Amino acid sequence: MAQDDWSTQLKKIEREFDGLPPEPSPAYKKLQSEEERRAQERSQQRAARISAGARLVLVFALGAALAFWPYEKECGTDLFGFLGVELMIVVGGIWVGFTTWRYRLPRMHTLSLFIILAGLILLAAEILPRVGYAAVDPKHSPSFSCPETPNALPRPTAMEQRVHTATRSLEARWQSRASELAKQFQPQRAALARLERPELLSTQGP
Repeated sequence: MAQDDWSTQLKKIEREFDGLPPEPSPAYKKLQSEEERRAQERSQQRAARISAGARLVLVFALGAALAFWPYEKECGTDLFGFLGVELMIVVGGIWVGFTTWRYRLPRMHTLSLFIILAGLILLAAEILPRVGYAAVDPKHSPSFSCPETPNALPRPTAMEQRVHTATRSLEARWQSRASELAKQFQPQRAALARLERPELLSTQGP
């Protein structure tokens, strides 16, 4: 026991001789390690908040893209693609929910729950009428597969319809503008015609 005390005293003398501060006590070491642990937790939580925020932005962008879906979603592969995007919204909400739950981010966790609920509602709105659990028009009930119409022309997609509408609008504006310009330059054209045909001037003179 005395030998241990002598070793401790010798270490203190060596630290003082080297100009080092006294060796911290066990209580101070414990307090220091606790402070380091808290600082590490704060750093991890800050990084998790940034990561969860980026994931929320991605999921919200995916949900906003549904409003600009360029294809038909009545049946067939276009419908399954639309359902796949809605399913990805639910998966993205679960993905964000795990992160926010792990790092104790209550506000973002609430947003993730709303995202999951919204995705499930969107899926139900498309699936339930096609499986008979929602009120639909019996004459025009929706289905997953498109009816076979081999002789019918393929229906244009929503993007093609928008392009066609925009083209027709530009043609109408161009024709309207051309007619306005023709009316504006009508006196000049009449004057040029008189200069090219002098007999018109002689007949109009006194």
